[in-house]
Amino acid sequence: MKPKLYLETTIPSYLTARQSRDPILLGHQKITVQWWKNRRGDFDIFISQVVLDEAAMGSPDAAKRRLKILNPLRLLEAKPEVEALAQRLIKGLAFPKTAARDAAHLAFSAVHGMDFIMTWNCTHIANAQMESKIRKVCLASGYEPPIICTPEELMVG
Repeated sequence: MKPKLYLETTIPSYLTARQSRDPILLGHQKITVQWWKNRRGDFDIFISQVVLDEAAMGSPDAAKRRLKILNPLRLLEAKPEVEALAQRLIKGLAFPKTAARDAAHLAFSAVHGMDFIMTWNCTHIANAQMESKIRKVCLASGYEPPIICTPEELMVG
């Protein structure tokens, strides 16, 4: 059985964006493309409606490219438990209201028993200072938190 991976919206964004002039962002884009090409088949990949909604925002051409990548992926059910955990994460992590979608990504992945959540969002999700807090809130709510990682961390298996 393949590990289950929740794909947060930054991944299709990095996959389909024009090459950045910023060397760090460009490196992240290249790593993401490399992971998608070489490793995605090693995982059962899931998304949520939150991912689709975020991917549809912005430039219509860019949104079309993102949604094309996401179209074949499996959609997780929006259960009441997801919303409840998202609210606990917002309160427990002191997320700003603008980060409600970040809490939703974490909640979807925990409630649905994902092994991993892959993201380049290092502000609220892939953040070493937040990880123990995320884990604590998930465990206190009865959910095993997923391993939070970037494509770079799952490059070799």
